[in-house]
Amino acid sequence: MPILHRRSAPRRRQAGARVPLRGGAAACLFLAGGTAWAQPAGGEAVSLSELAVSAQAPVAETPSAGGGASGIGGAPPTVDAASAGTVSGAAINSRPVTRPGEVLEAVPGLIVTQHSGEGKANQYFLRGFNLDHGTDIAISVDGMPVNMRTHAHGQGYADANFLIPELVGAVEFHKGPYFVRDGDFASAGSVRIDYLDKTERNLALTGFGSFGYKRALAIASAPLGAGTLLVAGEAQTYDGPWDVPDRLRKVNGVARYSQGTQTDGFAITGMAYAGRWTATNQIPERAVSEGLIGRFGTLDPTDGGDTSRLSLSGRWSASDAGGITRASAYVIGYRMSLFNDFTYFLNNPVDGDQFHQVDQRILGGGEVSRVFKGDLLGRPMETEIGVQTRTDSIRVGLFNTARRGYLSTVLDDRVLEASGAFYLDNRVRWTDWLRTSIGFRVDTYYADVVSDTAANSGKARDSIANPKLGLVLGPWAGTELFVNYGGGFHSNDARGVTATVDPASSLFNLQRSPFLVPSEGYEIGIRNRSVAGLETAVALFRLDFASENLFQGDTGTTEPSRPSRRFGVEWTNRYALAPWLRLDGDLTLTNARFSSYDPAGNRIPEAPTLIAATGITFGEGLGWFGALRLRYFGPRPLIEDNSVRSKATALLNGRVGYAFENGFSLSLDILNLTNARADQITYFYESRLPGEPAEGVADKHFHPAEPTAVRLTLAGRF
Repeated sequence: MPILHRRSAPRRRQAGARVPLRGGAAACLFLAGGTAWAQPAGGEAVSLSELAVSAQAPVAETPSAGGGASGIGGAPPTVDAASAGTVSGAAINSRPVTRPGEVLEAVPGLIVTQHSGEGKANQYFLRGFNLDHGTDIAISVDGMPVNMRTHAHGQGYADANFLIPELVGAVEFHKGPYFVRDGDFASAGSVRIDYLDKTERNLALTGFGSFGYKRALAIASAPLGAGTLLVAGEAQTYDGPWDVPDRLRKVNGVARYSQGTQTDGFAITGMAYAGRWTATNQIPERAVSEGLIGRFGTLDPTDGGDTSRLSLSGRWSASDAGGITRASAYVIGYRMSLFNDFTYFLNNPVDGDQFHQVDQRILGGGEVSRVFKGDLLGRPMETEIGVQTRTDSIRVGLFNTARRGYLSTVLDDRVLEASGAFYLDNRVRWTDWLRTSIGFRVDTYYADVVSDTAANSGKARDSIANPKLGLVLGPWAGTELFVNYGGGFHSNDARGVTATVDPASSLFNLQRSPFLVPSEGYEIGIRNRSVAGLETAVALFRLDFASENLFQGDTGTTEPSRPSRRFGVEWTNRYALAPWLRLDGDLTLTNARFSSYDPAGNRIPEAPTLIAATGITFGEGLGWFGALRLRYFGPRPLIEDNSVRSKATALLNGRVGYAFENGFSLSLDILNLTNARADQITYFYESRLPGEPAEGVADKHFHPAEPTAVRLTLAGRF
């Protein structure tokens, strides 16, 4: 990402019970799924483990022809919020998407977009945040963190391109810093993705479509000893509509062995992913209007990169009369090489401004928790205690390049970063209509930075403690009221915590960043299910962030920002008119402002005010199935005084298909069905084209949405 225009905020200036669901591996081809919100059914006799979350959806979810079972791991139940929920794998896969990361848009109010080549991490927006590539939204897959701290391209970088949507069993989401299991990067929200342990039928599919899109996928599971072995393999190519093709090439594989059930069993999983691509990054509007390039053109055809990810993870759970014990561990090998040029000839009028970012790391960690069942004054009670740990051994570098050829080193550092967390949560059902959660979380961080600029080496330590409170009233007439409060935080790049001089110039002193930046969130919400098949929820929220100093991964420098405050409202609706027909609609309005005075203004650049989505899905096992989805991403201020704004983006995607009795299905996706001339992302900053003034020109820089594209998929289930 670029360095913004001087009047604008820094480019990364963000403040700052698992439900067992069945989702088919091939559900994306022929089934409209459902969303199960975390809520007990009124009037039912429930055990303590069901106090806060129920697997019952408003209408029973239609089993998919592909079958499947959710993973055995995951979190114990918590007192939830009106904005929390679980989305089934079937619902995830019933939606047509352009890229794997877009499956996360099943989380209400979450926008997933892209400003570069398809192999790069997505950009995320939620609750008035430009979350960049992952800061302030914590994403995990099968208990493994996706966010990378002290990353070459930005703090919290979350590359979800290794995700295989057909393997998703369920997605659990929480918004706000109210939940004890959520730590770093989770102030705006957290998303936990669980893969299937097995499929009822094996799946093989092939797809092809516009702009060189080709994809092949196979998923198979079979009994092995006392458990089940699942294997999956994927390969994909894609060029895109760009004048310089993306030439995306990726391969992906998963192998898992599991035994037992959700509460008594274990699973061991290996994953491998590799991808490479050429990138068309955002381009200046003036280059298009002056005819230098077309709308899908580029000013540096050598931008792009490659990445790989290898992981081994395991999880175990056991229950007894006194509660449930869970444990998980992982080790991940990660590598990224990225070439970008956002300002062209602003810094180097001769060779251009391309730079090379390198990130190589091994990280490992785990979690152990115990839920103790008991009672308090005769009232059912659960007490959850847990410990989390993570260690990253990182090599991170930034180099000046020209057409991918080395020019000079800006920095080449080694970082060891470790963290540990302890959390406790006490949950009590006081009456049939009152339950509470009182908890706290303590996080401790340590970093050792060895920089090639000696003055920037050093060690850093920091700790933070946060309370977590929840109150649920009801249900009365199918209605519950939720009140939530909690503190959160995100970590800053460890290099910015120890740095004292600019890596590009030892004469320029820097102000060190705080290691951990606190946040504080509040929410009150209501959820109603009084109308058969309809579930509607409204949440009012506020989130405050302290003053921040964020490391700029693109330049190797730090830049301070001001305190911020966001408040808003979310309205979410799910309506199952029939087992084969479902409607949904979401609306989020957010007011995002810096909370301290500055003559430049108080708007937070790139903070979305309005996000809306609506859709319809139909289908029931065999026969016709399909979906239609509209996603609206409203205009945003691009600098603090709101004098420059982006345009709104509205994209409509559709799907239609037919599932045959012999196990085959055929589906057609139409992406950007109306061929909207919209932008995926827009920035405002200074860049320089040949012949322009040395100080550059402040301009909008945009990455266009792809034009209408079709994708045909043939699948067989055996």
